[in-house]
Amino acid sequence: MIRDLFSKRKKYATIPTEEAKQEVPEGLMTKCPQCKSIMYTKELRKNQMVCDNCQFHHRLTSSQRINITLDEGSFVEFDATMIAKDPLDFPDYKEKSAKDREKTGLNEAVITGKGTIAGMGVVIGVMDARFRMGSMGSVVGEKMCRAIQHAVEEKKPFIMFAASGGARMQEGVFSLMQMAKTSTALNRLHEAGLLFISIMTHPTTGGVSASFASLGDINLAEPKALIGFAGRRIIEQTIRQKLPDDFQTAEFLMNHGQLDQVIHRKELKQTLENILDIHQQPLINREEDGTDG
Repeated sequence: MIRDLFSKRKKYATIPTEEAKQEVPEGLMTKCPQCKSIMYTKELRKNQMVCDNCQFHHRLTSSQRINITLDEGSFVEFDATMIAKDPLDFPDYKEKSAKDREKTGLNEAVITGKGTIAGMGVVIGVMDARFRMGSMGSVVGEKMCRAIQHAVEEKKPFIMFAASGGARMQEGVFSLMQMAKTSTALNRLHEAGLLFISIMTHPTTGGVSASFASLGDINLAEPKALIGFAGRRIIEQTIRQKLPDDFQTAEFLMNHGQLDQVIHRKELKQTLENILDIHQQPLINREEDGTDG
């Protein structure tokens, strides 16, 4: 009897072997960083990467974002082969960029192209934080400007999903120049009387938040997205004041007039459909009248 008791304890105290551990596929489960609940990754993906328990919005890849936003099979990519140079000969920049290309399957931190939403043509740009933290370098700026020019030429609305750590440090002033470059391109879109919808996701910071991401005719954001220029600690040290707990969240910015609406991911496509539908008729009327503005 005593022997049985000890054998039972031994059974429950057994540590799984390495072989047993390997039977559980990597990435099978995902832990929510907000509520700490654990869910099947497959189910999370079906739920558009939104936690079913607390509604936390996990990051999306650029391809996932395109798939849930555009009509199936409608996306045509622009400038897919553009790759950044190393204008400043910055240490390890080429090697790190090559690793990001291998890891993500992307050539840069933004994908641009055209497609349809509910049958309505749009030009779209989607940033991907997996590539150099979505930082804006020369290629990101160039792809953005070319996409905007496509929108002008084809008289289509331009939609931009921002997800970025800001300007790309390894390209120095060349990166900072993209702020003015993209802003100027958007001014041409505005002069053509075309719609620009900016959607800020987590995170949208630095030079991106200070340039094209904040220049939308309509500025939207996902819940609790971090949006701002400088970091909280830097600002607090500069002004010598404690900032509110919700400072630089999408909700804080909407309450202070920088955003038009904070929208749940599952409602975003329908919202875009509604906005595009409202703006379709004025554009049709201008084309019939032969006017541009």
